[in-house]
Amino acid sequence: MAAGGTTMANAASLSSTDTPAIESPPFTLLCVDDETNILSSLKRLFRPSGYRILTAGGGAEAIAMLEKERVDLVISDMRMPGMTGAQVLATVRNRWPDTVRILLTGYADIGSTIEAINNGQLHRYISKPWDDNDMMLIVREALERKSLLGEKARLETLTRRQNDELKTLNSSLEQKVAERTQELAGANEKLKTGFLNTIKTFSNLIELRGGQMAGHSRRVADYARRIGAQMRLSPGDMQDLFFAALLHDIGKIGYPDALLTKPQNALSPDERNEVVKHPVKSEALIMGLDQLRSAAQLIRHHHERWDGSGFPDGLSGIAIPLGARILTVANEYDGAQMGMLFAKRATPEEAFHFLHGGRGKRYDPAVLDAFEEVLGAKKAEPEARALPTDQLQPGMVLTKDLVTRDGVLLLSHGYLLDETLIRQIHGFELSEGYRLRVFVSEGKR
Repeated sequence: MAAGGTTMANAASLSSTDTPAIESPPFTLLCVDDETNILSSLKRLFRPSGYRILTAGGGAEAIAMLEKERVDLVISDMRMPGMTGAQVLATVRNRWPDTVRILLTGYADIGSTIEAINNGQLHRYISKPWDDNDMMLIVREALERKSLLGEKARLETLTRRQNDELKTLNSSLEQKVAERTQELAGANEKLKTGFLNTIKTFSNLIELRGGQMAGHSRRVADYARRIGAQMRLSPGDMQDLFFAALLHDIGKIGYPDALLTKPQNALSPDERNEVVKHPVKSEALIMGLDQLRSAAQLIRHHHERWDGSGFPDGLSGIAIPLGARILTVANEYDGAQMGMLFAKRATPEEAFHFLHGGRGKRYDPAVLDAFEEVLGAKKAEPEARALPTDQLQPGMVLTKDLVTRDGVLLLSHGYLLDETLIRQIHGFELSEGYRLRVFVSEGKR
């Protein structure tokens, strides 16, 4: 078949400067025709553009070549013996769908051309004779479009992979954040427990002096906590009150034994002047710790009186922090029973009668009302069960602080017992020569 329009000789005269060359790697074109002069013309036309040109004399040869070579674009003549161009391009579409397909056809082949378009999904069909410039532009546009589609597919694949990686990373990060949050929560709980045990240890320093001071701070803390709960204090205020109750007498740590054991109503003027300083001393000892700054304020004012006759600042009424008013009641209720207020130790009933006599004078009436409710509820509660230490089991939880006979704290309320702690309790009993009273919950935590 002869090409017309711009002659094949003219096609050979086109230089590489007439059509910009595709940058490397070069595209590969496969030209399929049973006439060698057509193949030669196509090779001469495309070679200056830098394309890699393959040729095949028929359909079977083209398919065999495609099985061995990567081809970007196929130009096939329509009429060929054996396989027609329509059949060749339909096969290319099925087996190598990314390869661009162009059909060369004559005007008499319109029916076959429609078949090729329908079956081969052609990029274009070009009528013979062709125009060289049109042919070059069609091929260049087809290859540029293929490049763009390839880049689009590559970017979409990259985006999908990156999205998958991001999902995996996010999932991993979420898991790590959850694990880290759990670790921090555990560490925070340990810090809280350690801090509380440190506070209780500090409170033991004054009680190590023995006598009437033994166990006083822990009992005051228990009364204060109960009153605070009855008056619906916030969790933060409850914590400050509890800490203040444990440490309210820390300022007495340097007092001589004789002063510690002497009732308030038996103090000389000089001794009283010394004793009234202990709230301020206690505040000064702990106010440097941020976590205890609010508790330090409660300690400073726990000897203020509702009528303004207390110390150190002479505050009255609601000017006294509520926590300090609660601490006053709890402290003096236990102090009356321990012989700290009077030479004769009071019974619980006598101690409360004493408090009631100071209603509206020494004590806030609302706090006394709450304390009366607490004492009534306490009487209705069953006594916590004490077990012999040889019956302790790992997993049991202390329902009361474990203290020595002298009131020294060994383990805090709420402590989970394990085999090591139980062995240490047995060892303590053996070394000290007496049995401890251990109050535990019935079940395991």
